[in-house]
Amino acid sequence: MTDRSTLTPPDPPLHDGLVRLRLWRPEDEAAVTAACQDREIARWVPIPVPYTEEHARRFIAAAAQGWADGSQATFAIVGQDDDAVLGAITLHCGWPRRWGVGYWIAPWARRRGVATAALRLLSRWAMREYDLVRLFLFTLDGNEASQRTALAAGFRLDGTLRNYDDHRGEVRDAVFFSLIPSDLAAEA
Repeated sequence: MTDRSTLTPPDPPLHDGLVRLRLWRPEDEAAVTAACQDREIARWVPIPVPYTEEHARRFIAAAAQGWADGSQATFAIVGQDDDAVLGAITLHCGWPRRWGVGYWIAPWARRRGVATAALRLLSRWAMREYDLVRLFLFTLDGNEASQRTALAAGFRLDGTLRNYDDHRGEVRDAVFFSLIPSDLAAEA
């Protein structure tokens, strides 16, 4: 498959023994709202501040709409053995064979390898299923935890784009990472 209009969730859902990636559900609203109260998420991710239950409802609805229109594939990151929300990860499918990825991890799930596991699962699935030639992500300069996650998941540092992102009224540099098929061939 190469056409984002055929975007379909993986069946069976992606999992690795640590995390599972599943579709968002209305009953996840409270967990999203709680996670997005975290100052670190707001520091690096363009979420509304303050973050309300209505924002969580819109996020979950937008996730469903993204699957329906092929614009994005958004997953809840949950524990392997329970359904507790640990974070979010999204594929942004706006470019032919070159997609972006973004993620956040709830404060109660950090420093456990959750982000790296989710990023590895999602990136390998997307590269394989959609014949991507490039998967990229960027972090704001200074977001060292997210940069370590990208590297641990096999992404390579591309470099810094100066004055790339407007974040909370401030122009910020962005550090870009990418994963291409030859990076995965080295894993085989």
